[in-house]
Amino acid sequence: MNGADVDTGGRVGGTGVAVIADGHDRGGSPGRGPGRGPGRGRHGAGGRGRLMAGLRRRLVKRRIRIRRTRGRRLRRALVVLLALLANLVGAAVVAYHLTKIPEPHPETAMQSTVLVDDHGDYLGRRGPVDRQEIPLSQVPRHVQEAVIAAENRSFRTDTGVSPRAIARAAWATVSGGDRQGGSTITQQYVKNALLSPEQTLSRKAREALISIKLDRTRSKDEILQGYLNTVYFGRGAAGIQSAARNYFGVDAKDLTVSQGAALASVINIPSYYEKAGSDPKVTAKLVDRWEWVLDAMAHSGAITSAQRAGARFPAFRFYPPGDTDGQRQYLIDAAASEAADRLGITEDQLARGGYTVRTTFDLTAQDATAELAADGTEKKTGEKTGEKTAEEKAADAKAGGKKRAEVKTSGDVRVHTAVVALVPGDGAVRVLYGGADYASQPFNDARDGAVEAGTALQPFSGMKLLAPLTDLTRTAAPTPLRLASAYATAAAHGVYATPYTVAKITRAGRTLYEAHPRTRTAMTRADAGMVAKLLYGRLDAAPATRTGAAGLRTLWQTTYDEHLTLTVALFAEHPAKGKKAALPAPLPYTAGSRSLSVSEGVWSKIVGTAEGHDPAAEPNPGLPTGQTKPILATR
Repeated sequence: MNGADVDTGGRVGGTGVAVIADGHDRGGSPGRGPGRGPGRGRHGAGGRGRLMAGLRRRLVKRRIRIRRTRGRRLRRALVVLLALLANLVGAAVVAYHLTKIPEPHPETAMQSTVLVDDHGDYLGRRGPVDRQEIPLSQVPRHVQEAVIAAENRSFRTDTGVSPRAIARAAWATVSGGDRQGGSTITQQYVKNALLSPEQTLSRKAREALISIKLDRTRSKDEILQGYLNTVYFGRGAAGIQSAARNYFGVDAKDLTVSQGAALASVINIPSYYEKAGSDPKVTAKLVDRWEWVLDAMAHSGAITSAQRAGARFPAFRFYPPGDTDGQRQYLIDAAASEAADRLGITEDQLARGGYTVRTTFDLTAQDATAELAADGTEKKTGEKTGEKTAEEKAADAKAGGKKRAEVKTSGDVRVHTAVVALVPGDGAVRVLYGGADYASQPFNDARDGAVEAGTALQPFSGMKLLAPLTDLTRTAAPTPLRLASAYATAAAHGVYATPYTVAKITRAGRTLYEAHPRTRTAMTRADAGMVAKLLYGRLDAAPATRTGAAGLRTLWQTTYDEHLTLTVALFAEHPAKGKKAALPAPLPYTAGSRSLSVSEGVWSKIVGTAEGHDPAAEPNPGLPTGQTKPILATR
């Protein structure tokens, strides 16, 4: 084979492929074109092997490179993470410093004024919110520990927030789940008193910042005091003081271990647990929670094992409570007006000021008066005929109602009863019965009603009366309170004492006002003795009684001694109908016995509350020499 053949055969189709002398191409077979036959398969497998080898080499190189740069990349990631954390911390620090602890919102700052009687029994309240602030020193330690056991057991040591609770609440907000609780006492206080209650992430974050700042700038006792004065307990009561009164009828300082644990248990779901005591199912659930709280208190050492073993679930006051539209509202009106005047503020300011007004009233005697007086005296009476019993005739004769016994009434007649009881020489008003139903008649017949006096003023005729009784005998229709004051002056040997209904006013444990009798001579001692002689002479025994009347329209009965003056006034009217005004009406024939029944019943009730004290052993500087301190004088 020559070179020309090689050259010609080696160039097939101009491809430049070399051909060997035996006519076979590399990797090919005889008679087949180039790239065909078994030789090509071997060539393809070799190519794949070389490809895989190349891939392995590249992977090895990458692993080596990764190992060599791993530290550098980790350092870079750490720097980024630290920078992110630094930014977050910086933002939190800036937010913390920019966050200000807000003032309590107006609803939380509002308080009510509570009125109690002379013994401290709850009378009623004035104000838009049933809440009164008290210092933590007036909350027993076991009550504080009960609340901590029920709401936040780490309160004394935590930083004011619960990260777990915040995360749970945040997830619930994002996922649309149920609202989550579990906040610390500090967070609850911030939410209830300083922020709005909406459940948003931004509000929750602000709550946490304020809580942390509050915990760092205020003592735990300050935070707990604010919480106990604002947390809602159900039954309309905001704060521990109102809750103690609404559930148990006591002040917070008098709560027992069992009562304190019960109130702490209520905080969890106040709108549900407030029915405890009247709903058996609710009561049973609250008992379980109450026991859980007590167990936690015993475990922490807040109470002893003996106290835990001796605890009994307390009796709750009935719920829902009755309203104050009955006759007690007359007392609240009179005392609230006087209290505002003594403090030099308006009644609205008094209602929102969180005061405690201790009145001079005796609620036991007041309630007895209401029961006696409302037994027919406030009802409409139709025509009454028929013979009276011997007992009714005797009572009428004793009350000076012989002529009245012959009178018969016809048509609708409304009988009004007014009762006043006060302390001679002191002026403290014990009973002020101005009507049976404040809702239907807000006008106070005892304090403001003008009732024809008639012969009730005869004992004072011809006397030289001094202020403020100067024009008494020229007053045709005095108020029952004024006539009672005149007879009380005679009982105190001529010393007139201005009637008062407010004994003491306090706020947050601080006394702002305390009453002192305001007295002056209004008649001579001799004239006072003449009145007493006249009355004692007719009755021939102590106490003295005077019955007077203005025709058949009114009936008065006053009983007094050195210690108490009691006046009962009855009058009747035909009630107003449409445009027709009310008109005076003759009293029914039972008026005499009714007056005597009220007078004797109230007198015995009040004197019976003296608890055996000997008046002679208690001198009264406000009375003339030799006169003793009146029974039930202001404590």
